[in-house]
Amino acid sequence: MPETLASETIVLIPARMASTRLPGKPLADIHGLPMIVHVAMRAAEAEIGDVFVATDTAEIAKAVEAAGFKAVMTRVDHITGSDRIFEALGKADPSAKAKFIVNLQGDLPTVEPETIRAALKPLKDPAVDIATLGVEIEDEADKINPNIVKAVGTPVAARHLRALYFTRATAPWGEGPLYHHIGLYVYRRPALERFVKLKPSPLELREKLEQLRALEAGMRIDVAIVDALPLGVDTPAELEKARALLARKS
Repeated sequence: MPETLASETIVLIPARMASTRLPGKPLADIHGLPMIVHVAMRAAEAEIGDVFVATDTAEIAKAVEAAGFKAVMTRVDHITGSDRIFEALGKADPSAKAKFIVNLQGDLPTVEPETIRAALKPLKDPAVDIATLGVEIEDEADKINPNIVKAVGTPVAARHLRALYFTRATAPWGEGPLYHHIGLYVYRRPALERFVKLKPSPLELREKLEQLRALEAGMRIDVAIVDALPLGVDTPAELEKARALLARKS
């Protein structure tokens, strides 16, 4: 991972308590630590820049700071994580030193540090506005599952795609790999500033995929292909699975 990128990067982890399927999700206990702290630990282990949790809940901030990490308080009315991290960025980095902003979801306690680092690689190309991740889908059922978002792109290098579309449908058609999109993003600072000012786009609203707003506005998103699919925790069953996975690692 290029040292120049690492020295100019900040990791922001949006976290809020509102979750219908798993109430209080960021503070869910995993082996004595809140889930949000596990995510911050994985981010710190990636060693790509300062780590901040962006939250509207004092209880989350208190738990994060008790574990030795930094928290930034944000407004409660943000609709998306991107909006939340943009506000947090101004508070965490008021002098605008960070050129690359990592938006790491707060419900990925099992994400590998090397997976986080891989998301920076596409930004070596100055034409790329936003970088994200994908992993090849192996399970046939996942290929037709609308809850599995697929990244559709054209190869520009080994394990590197330029994104053409993101969809809940099974795409592209025909022989060849399909890629599961991992919702971890790295923005150039001007790209994040531009993105949060855009209005929701027609395809974004139709597919319910925020990243389509950037593509519809002509922004370039590239996808680094990785091997490990981090577990997103949205339900009690997924929480138990995360506990089991992290128990084996420890």
